Amino acid sequence: SPIGTLYLASSDQGLVCISLSGKENLMKDLERLVPDMELEEDAGKNKRVIKQLKGYFSGAREDFDLSLHLIGTEFQKLVWRQLCQVPFGQTASYKEIAEKIGKPQAMRAVGQANHRNPIPIIIPCHRIIGANGHLVGFGGGLDKKRFLLSHEGVL
Repeated sequence: SPIGTLYLASSDQGLVCISLSGKENLMKDLERLVPDMELEEDAGKNKRVIKQLKGYFSGAREDFDLSLHLIGTEFQKLVWRQLCQVPFGQTASYKEIAEKIGKPQAMRAVGQANHRNPIPIIIPCHRIIGANGHLVGFGGGLDKKRFLLSHEGVL
């Protein structure tokens, strides 16, 4: 991809994880998320994900239609689902996400859930910015966040 090699992992239920920072980090994430899962290499399982990511990076796709296997707390899943509601080319703040999920005082918890998002790009945590409009943390690095937001016409 234009932001480097993406490493993907899926289960029979759907996409589990995308690593923006190497296969070793993918393996660490999987060990944390699904410590008892038996792993096997099978690029065919991710053909649809790869096709949609290529469409996104080529400018032909603005959203994704994929099965996701979300592994996290109920609160994290609530936040991740809300992140998916932030449209291509737009941003939201942690405060706005907290308000949308009905927990206006949970801005820090929303930030932590955003940070723990195992499926970046597809669950667009890169679209979340600070209340002051500044770019704030991104697991893949701020340079990748800038690229993604620029690609979507935000910057």
